[in-house]
Amino acid sequence: MINPAADYDSPWKDTLEWYFEPFIALCFAHIHSQINWSRPSEFLDKELQKVVRDAEVGRRWADKLVKVWLNNGQETWILIHVEVQGEKQTEFAKRMYTYHHRISGRYNRPVASLAVLSDANPQWRPTQYSSEIFGCKIQFNFLMVKLLDYKQQWPELEQSANPFATVIMAHLKAVDTRSDGQQRKIWKMALTRRLYQQGYQRQDILNLYHFIDWVMHLPEALEEAFSEELNHYEQELNMKYVTSIERLGIKQGRQEGILEGRQEEAERLLLRLLHRRFGELSPEIQARVKGLSVEKLEQLMDVAIDVESVEQLVDHLPAPEAAN
Repeated sequence: MINPAADYDSPWKDTLEWYFEPFIALCFAHIHSQINWSRPSEFLDKELQKVVRDAEVGRRWADKLVKVWLNNGQETWILIHVEVQGEKQTEFAKRMYTYHHRISGRYNRPVASLAVLSDANPQWRPTQYSSEIFGCKIQFNFLMVKLLDYKQQWPELEQSANPFATVIMAHLKAVDTRSDGQQRKIWKMALTRRLYQQGYQRQDILNLYHFIDWVMHLPEALEEAFSEELNHYEQELNMKYVTSIERLGIKQGRQEGILEGRQEEAERLLLRLLHRRFGELSPEIQARVKGLSVEKLEQLMDVAIDVESVEQLVDHLPAPEAAN
């Protein structure tokens, strides 16, 4: 079985923020028309953590608290709490209620609670929390979408121009191929090709690939084969996105510990990027890269994205005597 790439604070959080309106349009269409999208949404992540930091929580992929304005002709705003839950959890409905109660109490505003269930259990579909004692009763209902249900809508997802359709497709194929690396590689390439075929702008391609790359994690050998195939595809299209996509991998590597002193990992990633762009490097250039600080290596990664030749890169390298 292929190991999952990450847990809480996953790319779900970034993706929901980048594509919040498309997410609502695709998953909660009846809400979309009631929101004034001409006014920017405000993401209150830090405030959410203050509200719920002492609540007992289980494993989850992401949560978001968003301030939106209503499309009712009045100066009215509400809060939307979104929770992406990655596995069945007995106390999930209670947690949804707890968060709703605390958020509404703190802000004294209406709160819409939305659950996105990304688990693989088709029977688990919580939408309500209730509690009663001595005739005192609480009943709380929240909105829910089950990503597995979108399997029945695959043709519609394929035809959709909504970028969040790509997110759901990648998630579904990640679940389907969790025990089959070869099939996952095939689908990862198909979904990545689709980004270009849909005519997305460069930043959307990078954003959506960031999610695809995370959720469809491959073993090292298959990842190398995938990268080569993607590189050839982009060369055919005459698009230079592959180096930027490589930089996303570098950023993920930094999150995994480069900034905590894994200098050798930063060196490896920079040399790999240079090799991908310019072929075999001279021993002199390799020697000048080795021993640089993590901060300088990160700067060179960004430079390596834009330069057109190794010679241009050399101008940005410290002199040999200053390399340490």
